[in-house]
Amino acid sequence: MCDILVATPKVTRDNIMLVAKNSDRDPNEAQILEVIPRQKPEEKSVRLTYVEFPQVRETYAVILSRPWWIWGAEMGVNEFNLAIGNTAVFTKEKIPEKGILGMDMIRLALERTKTAKEAIEFIINIIESYAQGGNGSYEHKMLYSNSFIVADPKEAWVLETAGKNWVAKKIESVYSISNALTIEDDWDLASESVERLAKKSNFSFVRYFSDWFYTHFAHGKDRRAFTYRKLKENEGKITLEYMMEILRSHSFESYSPEKGSMKDICMHYGGLTRPSQTASSQISELGKGMHWFTGTSLPCLTIFKPIFFETPLELGEKPTNKYNPNSYWWRMERFHRVFQTNYREYIREFSKQRDELQREIIERARRLQKKRELVKWAFELEKEFVEKWEKLIVPGRLPFLYGMKWRKVNESARLR
Repeated sequence: MCDILVATPKVTRDNIMLVAKNSDRDPNEAQILEVIPRQKPEEKSVRLTYVEFPQVRETYAVILSRPWWIWGAEMGVNEFNLAIGNTAVFTKEKIPEKGILGMDMIRLALERTKTAKEAIEFIINIIESYAQGGNGSYEHKMLYSNSFIVADPKEAWVLETAGKNWVAKKIESVYSISNALTIEDDWDLASESVERLAKKSNFSFVRYFSDWFYTHFAHGKDRRAFTYRKLKENEGKITLEYMMEILRSHSFESYSPEKGSMKDICMHYGGLTRPSQTASSQISELGKGMHWFTGTSLPCLTIFKPIFFETPLELGEKPTNKYNPNSYWWRMERFHRVFQTNYREYIREFSKQRDELQREIIERARRLQKKRELVKWAFELEKEFVEKWEKLIVPGRLPFLYGMKWRKVNESARLR
């Protein structure tokens, strides 16, 4: 499950395009944060997660956050300040087990297009000419269609699909998507199939294509209503810090992970009815060319760091779904899992210190320090912060059933 937000230059305080995403995956599904430079492939085709796709002579530089086992990406940005994120949407259309994942479409578009309009046209061509599909989960079967937010410094679009059917709308002020279709009949572009259906009276893309069962239990409509309302409330004053606040939010005050729900934006794993956890987060200031990633799970327990194309990342060994102390994602994940055993005891003071540290990093980034030094310093500052809190935390005892769920997850990851 995922949540994506966008605010155009018309409604942000600094008159820039802001795009933000929380990527929710299974709790052991680590994400790789990487910077890939421009390349000139010699191969005629590229192997995506499940299928081959024609290669191009040159691919653009990209920053990606991707599940460890997938070729594509949950979210990312390219050297032209084009940012894309996707969410799973559940529709009545049958999705094939072999096809092109929405995440693969993101990486392909980032590597090959320069503007938002060019990117949605590229993705639409894939949807119409190939089959979107393939299992989107490593742990279990999950077939779905995709919705996308696509933005560059000047323009943003939402593209929603149901199999080969699609609609797209240009975003004028703010917009957000979760795991539910949002476009009724107010699209700017649509597939021929949808245009034919629209000739019927009272046609709605949402009502016609949505699968009620999965859409309902994913609570995408609830999360979307929350994020959209938060954006509308602050039109004209939306900032990077405000986007961070939204991505770190939960559905009620005095939050505790065992009582969380699928309505949370910062989502904590909770078992069968809440199988997902926020695995990584991104916020891009496209007008400034500043891109902020957590590179870890749970934004309420981590720091957004600035990432640049010119700066290689040194995050240790690439993670898998098994615990590895030499992997940045897993080192942070171990800390998060200990913290959650006594979350209510420490979260207030932790959040206060987290926000102070985040402000310090943002202020230094605003002074345009040397990029390589800035990135290294931000990660070192975070490391010191976590090491301090590791010494302070006295682990607690989770409620019995919730603790059993986590023990099973940790055993699967070989985390003890």
